[in-house]
Order: sequence, then C-alpha cells, then structure tokens
Amino acid sequence: MIKLKYEALKAERTDSALAQRLWVRVLAASSTDPEAIEAIQRIALNRVRYSGSDVSEPQTAGSRSLEAPVTESSVADLARTIERTPPKPTFEFEVVTVDEKGVEVKRDHKTTEYRREDLGSGVTLDIVMIPGGTFHIGSSVGKGDKDEYPQHRVSIKPFLMAKHQVTQAQWRAVVNLPKVERDLNLNPSRFEGNDRPVERVSWDDAVEFCKRLSTYAGREYRLPTEAEWEYACRAGTTTPFHFGDTLTADIANYDANYTYASGPKGTYREQTVEVGSFPANAFGLHDMHGNVYEWCADHWHDNYESAPTDGSAWITDGDSDRRLLRGGSWVGDPILCRSANRYGYARDVRSYIIGFRVVCAAWTLA
Repeated sequence: MIKLKYEALKAERTDSALAQRLWVRVLAASSTDPEAIEAIQRIALNRVRYSGSDVSEPQTAGSRSLEAPVTESSVADLARTIERTPPKPTFEFEVVTVDEKGVEVKRDHKTTEYRREDLGSGVTLDIVMIPGGTFHIGSSVGKGDKDEYPQHRVSIKPFLMAKHQVTQAQWRAVVNLPKVERDLNLNPSRFEGNDRPVERVSWDDAVEFCKRLSTYAGREYRLPTEAEWEYACRAGTTTPFHFGDTLTADIANYDANYTYASGPKGTYREQTVEVGSFPANAFGLHDMHGNVYEWCADHWHDNYESAPTDGSAWITDGDSDRRLLRGGSWVGDPILCRSANRYGYARDVRSYIIGFRVVCAAWTLA
C-alpha cells in the first residue's frame, strides 16, 4: 500500500488522470484513508483552479527513484514537495496516425506544457513548449522537390510556439496595441470569423504584429525560423506528414479533390476553418498541414546548400524580397502540405491563403 501511494504521488507530477486512478485503488483497499481523500481533493482543486487555462495538474522536474526503499517518511516527504511546488500549466490532446490509405492506425493521448498570454478583452494566446533536439530538415534525394535538398541535420534549441495559427480575434487584439513601425489593417481577412486564422497579411504585417506583442508582453515574440517550423511540424516524425504517409479531409483542411500516396479523396471546403478543428501533432500543435500557409523569418534560397545547422534564420545570400512559406493551405493539394515542402513568396503579398503563427524564445514561470 505504501508503494502504491508513492506511485500515486509521483503520477501527480505528470499525469493527474493516472494519479486519480491510483488513489482510487488506495481507497478501494481503505475507504477512509485520509491521504487518498486529501490527494483526490488536491487533484480536483488544481483542475478547478486552472480550468480557465486548460490546465490539468502539477508537473515538476525530477523525482525520487522507486529503486530506493519506499517508506511512510518518503511518502510524506514527496507529498510536502508537491504541495510546495507551483503547478505548471499543461493540456491534454490526442495524436492521430494514419497509414498510406488514410486509415487511422493509432491514436495516442498526450500531455504537454504551455503558457497563456492574456491579450485583453477575453482574448488569449496559447504557446506550447517545444523541446530542443536534432532532426533532418528537407527530403532525401528522389523524394520531395529539388529545393528541399540537400537534406541535412539541424540542432534546435528549446522554444515555444503558438498552438494555433494566429486567429482574427488575436490579430485585432494586437492591432489595437500601440504602433511600432507600420500601420495594420484591423480586419484584413476574406473569410471572417474570430477563431478562423487571420489571412491577407504580408510578411511585414506579421513582423509588426510580433513587435507590438513583444512590447506589450515584455518578452520577445517573432516569426519561426524555417528550421524551427519544420522541426515543430514533424514533432519527431520522418513521414511526409506528421499524421503519417498521407492526408485525409478528416484530419486537415486542403483541396481534397487531390490525393497523396493511396489516400482517399474527400470534402474540399473551399475556405479556411476555425483553428484547432483537427487533431494536433505530438507537440500539441494544430493545423501544421493546410488551412493557411505560414510565414517564416528566413530569406528565400533555392536549396539548402550552405544552410545554417543551428536552427537560426537564414538571412544571408538569399532573396530578402521573398520569404519562406510553410504548411500548405486550404486551396492546395496535399503534396504542398508536406512537412518538408517549402515555398518562397514576395514579402509584400497579402493573400487569403497566407497567415502565420508566432514563437517565443523563452518564458519561465515565476
């Protein structure tokens, strides 16, 4: 019983649902156990306390090894540690994997950490913690397009990325903040809706948005680098899409009159949809494939020859009047929505297929 309590306490750090199940097992053996009753109340309190932020439970780094003897004293020590540790905001989501025919073959439940920026008037911006790591950007020879060569290894530092493409409500909230360098259109989008992605914004419009938000928040917001974008999109996968080997209209918004691999045709919606309408990837990011293209910070280069390997923006020896677009859009076929697909567009263009999402270099809880 002591070991079960210890495991339940450890689970409170990372998985409130598991913790609750373990404490219920304790209660099944002893219906009046005060520690179990207190723990379940604690879990419920944390959920209520952070329900407005989609937060589940406390999550702290480090834990006592279960290889060490588990005693009443060690259980009490861990309980006191949890009580003293401020809960970090997390959210739960599902990750879907499909095969080359578009058939769902796996559905995983995940939890990840995030931060919430209050933009005022009930509008918020959620940014997700992206762990650092290395990956291969681009496509191997014989796959993808020539501008995706040579595939090479890139190291990425931890950062935070918006869970969704910037919405029209978020856009208006930031546009109403003091101007930094340029004026912005309060309502630029063709497809209107508070929770639809903002579109018809140029690269420079998106940069102005980031500058206003940075000044307001007191922390740096910016466009992602191309390497950060692909790393975040893939979320540890090497398949053409983070969903797997193809796309279907059930998991992304694109022109589903066209297919990829052996995937099926589907509904072509002919417009944007509300952000978060489809499952997230393993990092908790939505709409990385389709809906609207997303601006990146980099200059356009015809291929990856001499590209940075540290994840930084490539802003030398390229075309500064053309900037990177990633992710595909509602009007494109699925081949344009691949994780590796890249496109260069004039920075001053405002199109109803182009939006953006922001990243934040660092944000720690007080």
